[in-house]
Amino acid sequence: MSTASYIFGIVAALLALSVVIEMLRLRRLRERHAVWWIVAGALALIIGIFPQTLVWAANAVGVEIPTNLAFFLSVLVLFFVCIQQSTELTDLESKTRVLAEECALHDARLNELEKECSKPENQSANKPDGFGARQ
Repeated sequence: MSTASYIFGIVAALLALSVVIEMLRLRRLRERHAVWWIVAGALALIIGIFPQTLVWAANAVGVEIPTNLAFFLSVLVLFFVCIQQSTELTDLESKTRVLAEECALHDARLNELEKECSKPENQSANKPDGFGARQ
């Protein structure tokens, strides 16, 4: 491994981690969404600093080419991110549906009350018991 690629790997991992941490700090990314990105950045930093860990891990799991293990782990992290986003989306869709139903019920009730309030006073004057009649 050349010195330039070694330094590039470390800088790229540090840059990825710093972007995630900055987004967390600015509240543009929530903690539960940042977990997998922090894991990926930390693994990239470890592999960048100690490239032999990737070779050791590849040998430990029986992968012949260490780069293939790195790609597999990258795809695995992206898979977990997609699963997490899908569960969040499902939850938000459910909450949106409930809110839309509640809003429709409130609109119906409001329309009913507006109709009751806008009835002409003549109708209340025609009541048989005399309530509501003008004096």
